[in-house]
Amino acid sequence: MRHQPVRLHTLLAGALAVVLAAALGITLTGRPAWAATRVVQAESHAAQSGVVLEATADTGGGRNAAYLADGDWMRFDAVDLGAAGPLTASARIASAAGGPGTVELRTGSPTGPLLAAFPVTPTGGWQSWTTRTASVTTHPTGPQTLFAVLRSSAPGDFVNINWFSFEDGTTGGTAPGWVAVDRAAWDAQLARFRAMTPTPVPAGTVRVPEFNATCSYSHSKPDDPIVAPGLPGASHMHSFFGNKGTDAFTTARSLAANPATSCTPAKDLSAYWIPTLYQDGRAVESDGMIVYYGSRLPDPTATVPFPQGFRMIAGDAKSQLPTPAGSANQFFCAGEGGEIGRSADGNWPVCAPTAKLVHQLVFPDCWDGKHLDSPDHKSHVAFTHSGTCGGDHPVAIPSVSFVVSYPTSGSPAGFSLSSGMASSIHGDFFNAWDDAALGQRVKDCVVQSAKCNSAGTF
Repeated sequence: MRHQPVRLHTLLAGALAVVLAAALGITLTGRPAWAATRVVQAESHAAQSGVVLEATADTGGGRNAAYLADGDWMRFDAVDLGAAGPLTASARIASAAGGPGTVELRTGSPTGPLLAAFPVTPTGGWQSWTTRTASVTTHPTGPQTLFAVLRSSAPGDFVNINWFSFEDGTTGGTAPGWVAVDRAAWDAQLARFRAMTPTPVPAGTVRVPEFNATCSYSHSKPDDPIVAPGLPGASHMHSFFGNKGTDAFTTARSLAANPATSCTPAKDLSAYWIPTLYQDGRAVESDGMIVYYGSRLPDPTATVPFPQGFRMIAGDAKSQLPTPAGSANQFFCAGEGGEIGRSADGNWPVCAPTAKLVHQLVFPDCWDGKHLDSPDHKSHVAFTHSGTCGGDHPVAIPSVSFVVSYPTSGSPAGFSLSSGMASSIHGDFFNAWDDAALGQRVKDCVVQSAKCNSAGTF
């Protein structure tokens, strides 16, 4: 059945970098380091035909243009394709039907010059996302009117679209935004990991694939070295855990060079951060974070450690939606008595005096095996929906989970985050574990499905 189109939307005028920065809730003080990659959300179309918008199922996916059929189209204004030279265009799509069909990107009009085309085949479902890429040798320069036109030889809906991205060069992911893994270093790290001898698991050990780092609050800054690298003060306020030197200028090298950490074990020099929580206008800093590393796969034996410099984000700072009791991504109460009520706006729990506010944030657990980072800091990773890692994200990585507690029970007045409503909770992970320490924990605890502590022992 065809779906009714939604009303036309107006895209805010201005350079795309400014639009993206506003959507992320940051302030730019100059040309950002990641400006060579431009991301266009499908939901930001300025005009359309036959398009509906729906929530994207995976965490942080925002909304997607859904149930598109032959002849449907979207128009995007002021899309800056940059200077002359090669361009890599990408589209994040999902399809239960597969067409056969094509997503065409054309400039100027729906029948204008073809910029790129992405073939559509079944991805496993309307919310099973994959990223298609195309190399563009020549293109018009500067801001353009861009049309996404849907073509299919089969009747009915055949594809959903989450976003398009454009990066300078056709280097397969080495342009700014897509950060390629150092293949030689990664191969060497993998070889050392595979050569490790697993520690025998004692009888009586709980057979759950898991180890952790226990971290205390370190410091706060309006910085984000993943989203706004090199731009101090460009972000909303973040509360940092782990590496005590983390700021806007943080790199993999600077993390490795700074041995001061608020986490146990000391060999975890990674940086972890979340938006700051406020109660009655005053910051409430966490009284502890446990970072769990585990596996949600039925068979975790193929799990490998993270490469140095790997980073990713979970959650969506742009999400400003009600979070009533029972909804996804909600805060909860831990301790005797649990939740005894809700805030006046319904978005926050009120805990018993013997309980306190807690949140758990889960990160993707499948990796493309090629990139340390991506333009949206999410496309190089994915959540498994089938119990295995495959397709564009074939590498099983530890499932990271932040469990953050706060020394407060709350009140009917509720709370706020520096990023806005409770639904905007998100977290960042920048890996700087000692390779040997991380590898042995993955080998002993995750691969062998054995519950370990912060010391990496059973």
